[in-house]
Amino acid sequence: MPSSRRLEREAAKRRRHRRGQAIAALSSVIVLGGLAALILTSPGWPEVRETFFNWEVFKESFPDVLSAFWLDVKIFLVAELAILAVGLLVAMVRIARSPAMFPLRLLSVVFVDLFRGIPTILLVFLIGFGVPALRLDGVPTDPVILGAIALVLSYSAYVAEVYRAGINSVHRGQRDAALAVGLTESHAMRHVILPQAVRRVAPPLLNDFVALQKDVGLISVLGAIDAVRQAQILVGQSFNFTPYVVAGLLFVALAVPSARLADAVAARARRRQQAGNLL
Repeated sequence: MPSSRRLEREAAKRRRHRRGQAIAALSSVIVLGGLAALILTSPGWPEVRETFFNWEVFKESFPDVLSAFWLDVKIFLVAELAILAVGLLVAMVRIARSPAMFPLRLLSVVFVDLFRGIPTILLVFLIGFGVPALRLDGVPTDPVILGAIALVLSYSAYVAEVYRAGINSVHRGQRDAALAVGLTESHAMRHVILPQAVRRVAPPLLNDFVALQKDVGLISVLGAIDAVRQAQILVGQSFNFTPYVVAGLLFVALAVPSARLADAVAARARRRQQAGNLL
């Protein structure tokens, strides 16, 4: 049976929790209510409401923008798989220590430094307009494909460094133990080191893909009819910016679940690390 002191501590903890929740709710109401009052009572709000939040324009533009939004979703899913593969390949080449791998290791360093240094939108322009200008046989000129390639190159450089940090964080003793039981270097990497590294870097990887979901919209600068481009076309027809709000809400609807998943994975990794420290 719990002691009276323990029961008092638990009761006090519950009271503090309820008091904290009440303060959080009250402060949220004050801040959000004040912000809403500031916006709704501003002199320009009627014009902003008509230009950005027109319900009739919203209903008319939503089907077209949603139809175009599926292109963003498809590009995101394909690019995500390609980024995971290319990023891992670049990371593995970069950590290779064989003298024969030096040229490839040098290329991997150049790859990471180059594509991390170029802004993503500039890379989309360079790939999207530069590759067709070369007029090479067999090279795709579709803006959707070229935009996806640009995104893969840009994000693979970041993901490669995330992978490399995860691999380097695994203690060398894990590799030595794997070799001691008869595994080869490649088997030790694949079955022992990589699984641990991927678990450790899962939260930052998910955060990178949350950012990718937004940057997929950059393909619109190449003329691809995605949600952003479709909204731009509708705005040009109606001179009303509500279609941009529609596109923004669709991207938010895609990003929020991913962000919550990233938070959950990060919290799980943190709890696992804390439990390991207690052992």
